Amino acid sequence: MKKILFASAECAPFVKTGGLGAVVGSLPKQLNHKKYDVRVVLPDYHCIDAKWREQMETLVTFPMYLGWRMQTVTVKTLKYEGIVYYFIENNFYFCGDSPYYDMWVDIEKFSYFSKAVLEMLSYLEFKPDIIHCHDWQSSLVPVFLKAFYCADPFYRNIKTVMTIHNLKFQGITEIDRLKDITGLPDDMFTYDKLEYNNSANLLKGGLVFADKITTVSKTYAEEIKQPEYGEGLDSVLQHRSADLCGIVNGIDYDIYNPSTDEYIPCHYDEKTFDKGKKKNKAALQAKAGLPKKRTAFTLGIVSRLTEQKGFALFSYMMERLMKQPVQLYVLGDGEEEYRNMFLSYQEQYPDKVYVQLNYTDEMAKYIYAGCDAILMPSRFEPCGLCQLMSLRYGAVPIIRKTGGLKDTVSIYNPKSKTGTGFGFTDYNAEGFLDAILAALDVYKKNPEEWKNLTAKGMRKNYSWKASSRKYEKLYSDL
Repeated sequence: MKKILFASAECAPFVKTGGLGAVVGSLPKQLNHKKYDVRVVLPDYHCIDAKWREQMETLVTFPMYLGWRMQTVTVKTLKYEGIVYYFIENNFYFCGDSPYYDMWVDIEKFSYFSKAVLEMLSYLEFKPDIIHCHDWQSSLVPVFLKAFYCADPFYRNIKTVMTIHNLKFQGITEIDRLKDITGLPDDMFTYDKLEYNNSANLLKGGLVFADKITTVSKTYAEEIKQPEYGEGLDSVLQHRSADLCGIVNGIDYDIYNPSTDEYIPCHYDEKTFDKGKKKNKAALQAKAGLPKKRTAFTLGIVSRLTEQKGFALFSYMMERLMKQPVQLYVLGDGEEEYRNMFLSYQEQYPDKVYVQLNYTDEMAKYIYAGCDAILMPSRFEPCGLCQLMSLRYGAVPIIRKTGGLKDTVSIYNPKSKTGTGFGFTDYNAEGFLDAILAALDVYKKNPEEWKNLTAKGMRKNYSWKASSRKYEKLYSDL
């Protein structure tokens, strides 16, 4: 049996701020446990709910040098849904009410985490064949493995996989500071290793030294090799292209299931969605305090409110959109500019716009179940999970054709009657508005075709089953 260790800054249900936590929380459970012993290691943040912390058992405590600093590492564990989880405890690095702070603080604490992941292995009865690292927070694992451990027979044959969930976030700091923090030698800070524009780049180090690199969709894997999407690392990814692949994310079909979802008022499936969606639309309108209009074309946004997600486009087309028979439901938090923008729209159009800035799973499910369509006009999107959830709940995705959105949503063709959503190519407000109006036109004028479109989307299967088999092949190849 091969042993796989996931190393990540997030993992649901313990800590999740976005797609990273959702993926690391779901994928290990979907791998073949007859072939793979899969475990997960993450920081023991103080913000992890007490109900989990009370279940943790302390395994070992040991000293560890991080550069010149002597730090203590305590490893705790618990088992949940068949998976063993390890938690790295350190009251200095992982205190506070949030997993992340500013980059100055986070660089050191995730450097500590990455080294502690390797150090703990010699104390455990678990030696992984592969360490699967996720995003920049664990990207020093392959670097430390190469710099400090490769001569040790215990570590010599351990392979590493580096998964990019979002290339925009890289962990960049001054070279001298990272040398001081990590104790890495000077030859690790050359242009072909961690050096990046006269700074040190943690993610770049992971991409250089990992045995394999994955990202979360085929299209994004191609996009990031180009300057437009490469965030300055396109040349590195071109150089490693033979070891780079895209594997689209999935979602947990037990959690996201409209036929059993405890949060939504009316259960339904791909055969009974017509009545179910109508009842849930009425419930959503009542919950949000918007007028109960069966004919309203309900549009949902469940997202971080950031520039990446394409929300700048609204300022160029919102007035024209509000002239249509639509209602807009917005759930999420993020950058102040977009928080204020949507709140101002709610004030300006109180009968058509509802905004909730504090995310809850309950409201997210209400929106997926009650909306006719979900809007995702992303400037770039490595994979995206909202479109997978919206398809599952019979809310038609309206997307920009980029990254994982392009890979998972086929655009409606009125002639062949094919497709599962609507989309636009160029990043501009006119294309976005045209895609919404095209969807509205089908919704109003051809309700039977809209039902067919909804049903086709619900029949699509974006559970983890297919993607987990691809990860298993990757592991086997290593």
